[in-house]
Amino acid sequence: MATMLLGACMISFSAVFVKVADVAPTSSAFYRVAFGFCFLLVIAWWRGELATPPPRVLLLLLLCGLAFALDLFFWHESIMFIGPGLATLISNFQVFFLAAAAILLFREKARPRFLLSLPIAIFGLFLVVGFDWSSLSNEYRTGIYFSLLTALCYAVYLIGLRRAQSSGNHGPVYALMLVSLCSALFLGAKMTVSGDSFVIPDLRSLASLLGLGLFSQTLGWLLIARALPGIPTSLGGLMLLLQPALSFVWDVLLFSRPTSLLNWAGVTLTLAAIYMGATGKRSTS
Repeated sequence: MATMLLGACMISFSAVFVKVADVAPTSSAFYRVAFGFCFLLVIAWWRGELATPPPRVLLLLLLCGLAFALDLFFWHESIMFIGPGLATLISNFQVFFLAAAAILLFREKARPRFLLSLPIAIFGLFLVVGFDWSSLSNEYRTGIYFSLLTALCYAVYLIGLRRAQSSGNHGPVYALMLVSLCSALFLGAKMTVSGDSFVIPDLRSLASLLGLGLFSQTLGWLLIARALPGIPTSLGGLMLLLQPALSFVWDVLLFSRPTSLLNWAGVTLTLAAIYMGATGKRSTS
């Protein structure tokens, strides 16, 4: 449990690193996976896990890399529009997209508490952003849309990664290394086409991007991947909620996000609904 908590805490700083780095959102996404790939390559080499995967697994990991690149693109953009806390909170709606895929594509049955969790999550989100949608600026609404697209792309990434890992004998280090490489190639190509700069302007930005690659892309997820098999699913889902919860706290403490008691109630309600959705999507026949 300590390993899981440490990994979730590390990842909770992801949006803070993105906000602090004085680079464009796509650039911070690129350096996250590029630096992450370098760290993971060293770990995979040290553990003797470097090998060419079968073509089918390689194709799946390539698609995972594209999905993860889109996930990071939308998420990093949304952070600039609505802040680290809310962007991270909404991106965790991937739970509901995963559950929808399980129900619609894999014929799994939904428990009543999962069906109840979605309207609760939406109500909690409205408590955070307000019920008057028309009063929100175009940038704020765009940030919310991008966060939802983040959740969708992340769900696609997770489904593809599970298929890739079940089709080969490679561990999480090797799979995450290849996904990071593919994501970096896609994001680097996007930056080249758009004319975005690859320049890191100062040491603070470099430190933030290195922290993003080391703690968010590498150590945080490796700690979680190592801890998950030894923890009950319900407890693991609850502990993973530490990441969006802490991200919101960091947004308030570090970036002075204005947050009322009603907003905090909405955050709590949304996190509770995400937990319900994560642990209530399956039922035995």
